[in-house]
Amino acid sequence: MKVIVCGAGQVGSNIARHLATEGNDVTVIDQSAELVRKLSNSYDIQGMVGFGSHPDMLENAGAANCDMLIAVTFHDEVNMVACQVAHSLFNVPTKIARVRAQGYLKPGWANLFSRDNMPIDVIISPEIEVARAVGRALHVPGAIEMIPFAEDKVRLIGVHIPEECPIIDTPLRQLTELFPDLALSVTGIVRGGRVLVPSGDDQILAGDDVYFVVDTKQVARAMPLFGHEEMEARRVIVIGGGNIGLFFARQLEAENSSVKLKVIESNRDRAELIADQLNKTVVLHGDALDADVLREANVRDAEAVIALTNDDEVNILASLMAKQEGGGKAITLVNNQAYGSLVSSIGIDVVVNPRATTVSSILQHVRRGRIRRVHSLLDGAAEVIEAEALETSSLVGANLRELHFPDGILVGAIVRGDAVLAPRGDTVIQGHDRVIIFANRDMVKTVEKMLSVRLEFF
Repeated sequence: MKVIVCGAGQVGSNIARHLATEGNDVTVIDQSAELVRKLSNSYDIQGMVGFGSHPDMLENAGAANCDMLIAVTFHDEVNMVACQVAHSLFNVPTKIARVRAQGYLKPGWANLFSRDNMPIDVIISPEIEVARAVGRALHVPGAIEMIPFAEDKVRLIGVHIPEECPIIDTPLRQLTELFPDLALSVTGIVRGGRVLVPSGDDQILAGDDVYFVVDTKQVARAMPLFGHEEMEARRVIVIGGGNIGLFFARQLEAENSSVKLKVIESNRDRAELIADQLNKTVVLHGDALDADVLREANVRDAEAVIALTNDDEVNILASLMAKQEGGGKAITLVNNQAYGSLVSSIGIDVVVNPRATTVSSILQHVRRGRIRRVHSLLDGAAEVIEAEALETSSLVGANLRELHFPDGILVGAIVRGDAVLAPRGDTVIQGHDRVIIFANRDMVKTVEKMLSVRLEFF
């Protein structure tokens, strides 16, 4: 597949890296010669310096023979124009644009991005994606990550394993014997910085981060098995009233009337603006790095503190100060990848990375086959893919034991109608089943080939 990526920032470079390492023909366009040179020297990527919205630049990048254009520069208007030019002049089949300004995304303007006006096939909004990711982490107490699949019939949940976890040192295959009516599969274990796709003989150890797939109706029953029995937060403090903080507060007000929410915003004008736009939320003007402000917000009684400013250092320090003052679960927005492993080790419970959420949104549309959803984990170390099996698939009618999936690939769940099936060796895939697959980085291309060829979605 030939892909043009406009923008070599964090999102663009990661998408380009994903695609290049899987053997795709990737061209990256950016105004920064340094960013382009770094990508070109590190991966099999063609780099071009210039504006991705200029017709001559797209022509030189091979847009006439391009399968997909992904516009993720820092400027919404450049991204939108790049998609328009790619459509009007080069008839590029699939066009994806990152759009940050919420004014473009109002439901009343939905027709703006139709094929007859500004033809963009997929709009990605980092602010909305991050706010939703924070909401999911808040919704399942004890989870470091929660991703819904199959219209939320199934959830992928990540948890950190404490010393008191009751299933430590238990071979995973015994979980089926101990809990035969629990639709749950452990699909990934992160240990020592490495991702392990486990076999039935593997065991969970204290200190692991474990990812499991479970029937949504059984989440409350599953979490105590992994040592987590926290109560859902009812008193929440948000630090930062920018686009993400405001969208999250609106989302929380709309979805959960029982939550008492406070927002701390350092800019007075912004604080007054968001106070006018929120109905039940208390907005405080002040610096979250001031202990007196945290005490005024009554952080000691907060069951969750969510730091969503545009400054990583402020988010990290404010989260740690809030915990020191007695605040509960800390959910922290961190853009800098280098901080990722550090903040987890110093007491922050959940790290939300805008780049990772945006990359996952884009990969969903990049993957070939009848893919319903994709989520990238741990900076691309693994992916969880939801796909649909058709009647013509060679997978249909064979049990999982006979299919001999290679190491590094694990079926986490099968959704059949409203029923969620935990995969066993004798489980038989039927036509139109939704199959949830966990795969490490090296096996993602194998999964994609399997889904596009053996599941015959074209």
